[in-house]
Amino acid sequence: MRAIFWASISAAALMAPLAATAQTTDPTDAARDAKPSEAAPGSDEIVVTAERRSTSLQRTGVAATVLNGEDLVRKSVNGVEQLQFASPSLTVNTTGQGNAFNIRGIGKTEQTSAIGVGVVTYRDGVATLPGYFQTEPYYDIASVEVLRGPQGTFAGGNATGGAIFITEKNPDVGSVNGYALAQYGNYEHLKLQGAVNLPISSTLAVRFAGNMERRDTFYTVTGPWTGNPGNRRDYSGRVSLLWEPSANFRVLLKGDYNNIEYGGIPASASNIGTAAAPIPNTSDPLVVANNTFLNGRDEFGRIVLNMAYTTGGGVVFRSISGFQRGTTQVNFDGDGTANTGTAAAPANYFRDNISEEIWSQEFNIVSPDTGPFTWVLGGYYQHDKIFIPANGGYFSDLSPNVIPTVLDIEIVGTNPKSATAVFGQIGYELTDGLQVTAGARWSRTTSANDAVARAYITGLATPLVSLVQKDKAVDEKINGKVAVNWTLDASNFIYAFVATGSKAGGLNGPNLAGLAPLAFGAEDVTDFELGWKGTFMGGRLRTQIGGYYNLYKNFQVNIIDPRSPGLSSLYNVPGETKLYGLEASAQGNFDALSFDMSMSVSDSELATFYAIDPRPGPPPAACNAATGPATARCINLGGREQNYAPKFTFSGGVQYAIPLGGDMTLTPRVDYAHIGAVWATLFQDAARGDRIQARDILNAQLTLTAGDWSIAAYGTNLTDQHYVGAINGARRLAGAPRQYGLRVSRSF
Repeated sequence: MRAIFWASISAAALMAPLAATAQTTDPTDAARDAKPSEAAPGSDEIVVTAERRSTSLQRTGVAATVLNGEDLVRKSVNGVEQLQFASPSLTVNTTGQGNAFNIRGIGKTEQTSAIGVGVVTYRDGVATLPGYFQTEPYYDIASVEVLRGPQGTFAGGNATGGAIFITEKNPDVGSVNGYALAQYGNYEHLKLQGAVNLPISSTLAVRFAGNMERRDTFYTVTGPWTGNPGNRRDYSGRVSLLWEPSANFRVLLKGDYNNIEYGGIPASASNIGTAAAPIPNTSDPLVVANNTFLNGRDEFGRIVLNMAYTTGGGVVFRSISGFQRGTTQVNFDGDGTANTGTAAAPANYFRDNISEEIWSQEFNIVSPDTGPFTWVLGGYYQHDKIFIPANGGYFSDLSPNVIPTVLDIEIVGTNPKSATAVFGQIGYELTDGLQVTAGARWSRTTSANDAVARAYITGLATPLVSLVQKDKAVDEKINGKVAVNWTLDASNFIYAFVATGSKAGGLNGPNLAGLAPLAFGAEDVTDFELGWKGTFMGGRLRTQIGGYYNLYKNFQVNIIDPRSPGLSSLYNVPGETKLYGLEASAQGNFDALSFDMSMSVSDSELATFYAIDPRPGPPPAACNAATGPATARCINLGGREQNYAPKFTFSGGVQYAIPLGGDMTLTPRVDYAHIGAVWATLFQDAARGDRIQARDILNAQLTLTAGDWSIAAYGTNLTDQHYVGAINGARRLAGAPRQYGLRVSRSF
């Protein structure tokens, strides 16, 4: 498998387009050099790169959180799951096989290839494998930018909730440099990490980086389970090559490989009662009983080729080519119990083995930053193909089978998708400090299904039902943004904009009723935002405050398909769904004392929409999504909160550097994060375990630095709160308990 994988990656590097493109100030360079928290007061700016040029966060009309690599270490952010404790309005529904991002309640809550992600993640300018492959660790990182709100102009149709831009550190020709890190903690948690930059000549440099992590499971698992109950075994590596033959031409080639074994993610049942008399499970989510084979592993890699050329007049031509390939495998207990199966209560086992491959190409032409008129033009193409193999792909087993209510279900086939887009943005400075900008993006997306769904009785080789699905959906959209940016003076910046975005429609999978699969339309959003950013005390204190009001049409939700009980489909909510809120953040740097904080207050209202909750029993025959009528089983969901949209979030951290003499400094730091309670389903039935309670996470570090050496005692979730981190179907998945240990590092 690994040999085939690397052969594919190597071929991709050789076939990457060699168009002559480039720049002088690439966004990845600016992100690499930015030092948000450690900058000397009033000097270095926090940089954002989301609009294809490097700009100061304090002078850019976006709602964003930006962290550099050292911020990530100080805040104990090792991956996307911890990122939610350092950025407002962000929640992460961790299911092991993938993480579902939600920003302002918009994103993805189901691990299925049929659903667009809503929050797109970029690595070095390339949109990553969506949904399934989000467990990639953060190491040798230059910056992480979390953009909140629709990013339709630059990020396209998978960014109605926002986008996350991750920039890895680039090679440089200036010196040999790097770092080495070793960490050990409870749960036998061992981490080894490092990077080395090697100049080969005055124009050529290479950088190597790697991360190895091993940790025992957090879970206590009983029952007749086998396999891996959540032990982590992560191995990641990266090679980067930089060639700068002249001051205005640059080629940057990067290759990443990840092999991440996370186990079967043991889980407990969210409802421990019956369908007729539910009882919410309030037991310790880290103590579970399972009865099946547990296993989970992601293997994936990425090649990125970034070429940039800057003309004598300062116009930048840039090409970003990407190839990614990955395989995800997971086996888990679908009902979260040790039940081995009876006719009245069959056992539930689930297996998923999916491969995904993405080719992408983006071209940019970027004007100089000088002068009153600025512009960006771009084109984008992506081809994405998901493979579900026979005899090992998607399989859901309920045993024993009882006709007609319980069957084993297998799905095999492919799910190819493509996206083509042309985009641009212009800006004009009307007067000194007053700028207007307008941007637009035309996009065309296609989604096809070439799959077969089969239903079996256990032990019988011939399926009872075999349904073939070969169909295709096409969407064309134009989205854009109009903004006003006003720099009142050196301390105050005000912005206002109206932006639109879309999440592509598509096709639901085959259903066992033998009926044509339902198509679902594109989801459209209009975003109104107003914000103020302040810079005071010579840059020592920076603030950001903003409000937003989002109107969604054809809002996409995942519910039971009443035509095919037991299977879910995507539906569009008629009318206007509303999401609105306020966000605020601040950063202070006062010599030895520094701090940061952020918070969000939000609310949401689903438009009138009728749906059936299948959990009480077989659904009735009729429940029209638009007209109902409302009954005890056909529920009007209008006015309800959106899933994974906490009404309040807060995070804050403070540290104080104590000089000990010579080059030694002792720095204590404390971080606290609160994420309010959320609903995991639109049915909002607390008795069935739909409510995920609030979590309060307290982290601390005590770091001693001496020259290039650093040793830190760290602790995360110090109160040892055992909390439900996600709901996946009928399963509760736990967040991480208290962890502590020592970390030693040296930079050179």
